Amino acid sequence: MMRNIALKLMYVGTAYHGWQVQKNAVTVAETLEKALATVVCHPVKCTGAGRTDAGVHAEVYVANFRTSSRIPCSRIPLAVNTRLPEDIVVVKATEVPDGFNAIGSCLKKEYTYRIYNSRLGNAFYVNRAWFYPKQLDETVMQAAASRFVGTHDFAAVRSVGTETRTTVRTVHYFQITRSGPLIECRVCADGFLYNMVRAMVGTCVYAADGKFPPEAVDQILAGKNRTAAGPTVPACGLYMTRLWYEEAVL
Repeated sequence: MMRNIALKLMYVGTAYHGWQVQKNAVTVAETLEKALATVVCHPVKCTGAGRTDAGVHAEVYVANFRTSSRIPCSRIPLAVNTRLPEDIVVVKATEVPDGFNAIGSCLKKEYTYRIYNSRLGNAFYVNRAWFYPKQLDETVMQAAASRFVGTHDFAAVRSVGTETRTTVRTVHYFQITRSGPLIECRVCADGFLYNMVRAMVGTCVYAADGKFPPEAVDQILAGKNRTAAGPTVPACGLYMTRLWYEEAVL
């Protein structure tokens, strides 16, 4: 009998070409699947909560896989972690109903983008935040961010990549906070388009830079033109930070 196991994990994405298995690049999914296969003694296919890009991190991530192995869930994290590199850690394993799917069952997701905003860089934030030396006004960034909240067509802040049925999404909140030189941009939505968070943050940075007023976000979204919005900021500052499910997988 096959069991459906959900894994809660975290990873630093710097060394990987994102989550998704690829032919000739090392990915988080491939690394995890290989480690799991040695634990359960058969090939494993993992379904992940989302396609994080190359260099993107996850403080919280959920994946599920099916196995015929009888290994208790309580033993899976330690068994897998001893076979994983240090930058991927399985925190918890839970047996879930057969219909559970890490991406399909996810109700909403939160990403956090971190900007190290100081004239001088910080060695400890290399590959962990985007170093931006020009002073940013987080209140202007928040004014722009607030205009993304709600149900909109987000075609203006998606990169051409994976095809989707619709570019309409609902953003539940987009909060910008500062603690010293560190600016955190937290955005929660029912789903995200390819590079959507990074383009939204880039648009808020452009507003703070005076390239256009925060109110321009309304027209940018209405125009559905990617070139009207701000740039896609670097992957190194992006983290998946929260996931919501009806099942108690977290």
